[in-house]
Amino acid sequence: MSVTKMMIRGVLCLTMLVLWPWPLQAAPVAVRFVEGVTHGFLLLRSVDGNIIATGDLTQIARGGKVETRMSFRFKDGSLFDEKVVFTQQRVLALQSYHLVQSGPAFAQDTEIALERESGKYYVKTKSHKDGKEEAIDGTLELPPDVYNGIVITAVKNLPKGAGATIHLVAFTPKPLLVELEIQAAGQNKMMVGQLTKTAAHYVLKPHPGPWLELFAKLFGRMPSDYHVWVINDGAPSFARFEGPLDPTGPVWRIELISPRWPE
Repeated sequence: MSVTKMMIRGVLCLTMLVLWPWPLQAAPVAVRFVEGVTHGFLLLRSVDGNIIATGDLTQIARGGKVETRMSFRFKDGSLFDEKVVFTQQRVLALQSYHLVQSGPAFAQDTEIALERESGKYYVKTKSHKDGKEEAIDGTLELPPDVYNGIVITAVKNLPKGAGATIHLVAFTPKPLLVELEIQAAGQNKMMVGQLTKTAAHYVLKPHPGPWLELFAKLFGRMPSDYHVWVINDGAPSFARFEGPLDPTGPVWRIELISPRWPE
């Protein structure tokens, strides 16, 4: 390679580093609304509106910690079961995370466990094709704003119109620390029964790092954006989520559902 070409390549690389759109500096989200006891009922839909699973969201605050569990049971027998423990003294702080995904709705059966204080993680996968099982474990150095499983809680605590940048650990199955940029994206009208409500729309953009992001764009493997809608009418309330439930999965929608009485 000629000296001139090397100089041109070096200038291009330097320009990319200078002009790369870096997200805001990540930081823990301050607690504005304390979480308590909750039991909600959920629907999981495909992007074309078909119901593929029904689920529950339960939450109990005790002993200075909040225990949250979101589970979906699919029509094809698949299971998504996510358990999170976090604290809410001044800022949101994840304590532990546990996820089980199984069945044909997912690329493979997966179990994930993560402990915030020690940084220890465990991942077990089982292939649907040949039944091969793999397990990995190790330790990560985690920043204080890792929010696996409580991203929507973080969004609910943001001031009106504000954004933030936090972290997630993406397991593919090896863990990758990813910055998640939360951007306020305006307001949308929605109906609650016969009432018209306004929901704040947030776009959540994963940033796996400038170089990984560059190669992901080049090869068409950028992670999908996530979308969250929250009703900020007094006490903030979740309205809708749209995005993949795992980094390589399809885009699905999570919505609230009300109990129905038999005729």
